[in-house]
Amino acid sequence: MPSRSISIELNGAMYFATESPVWGGGRAFYDPSADGRVLARAHLVSATQFSDIAAQEMYREPGECLDLAEVIASGRSVLGDGRYETLVCAGQVEGLPVLTFTAPWSMSDVSWNPPSAAYVRYLAAGLLSADTWDLEAVASYVAACPGATGHWSVQDVIDLISDDSS
Repeated sequence: MPSRSISIELNGAMYFATESPVWGGGRAFYDPSADGRVLARAHLVSATQFSDIAAQEMYREPGECLDLAEVIASGRSVLGDGRYETLVCAGQVEGLPVLTFTAPWSMSDVSWNPPSAAYVRYLAAGLLSADTWDLEAVASYVAACPGATGHWSVQDVIDLISDDSS
């Protein structure tokens, strides 16, 4: 488990594209060069923990520690051409780098794909658990993300989360 978790807002945009075999529907990606803001949770983990999480998302065998020097120094490190194989340093919090992984492409380079109800519910619940944003703010944010827009309304997202708490 992480030592600590906090809510943060990053420059850029979250969008949904490709097709998740686990969730069905679009996967969430981060485009740090896009205009906008991304609501997120930052988890304080060790380099080994981050490497293991990244390996799992890259469909690689966990266990090898990633060399994070390039991403910390330059803000970006491309480990492959697949989804989640690009490391990004999105800034710093309390002197520590905020690292994540995304695709090597920008959101304008791919077709957007709506996320599944289960995935929307999972993402929204994670943001709500930060106790920083209320249900309306989270629902508005997720529904406005490219790929979700036009498929998920603010009320749809609210209903998904409200169904969980019933």
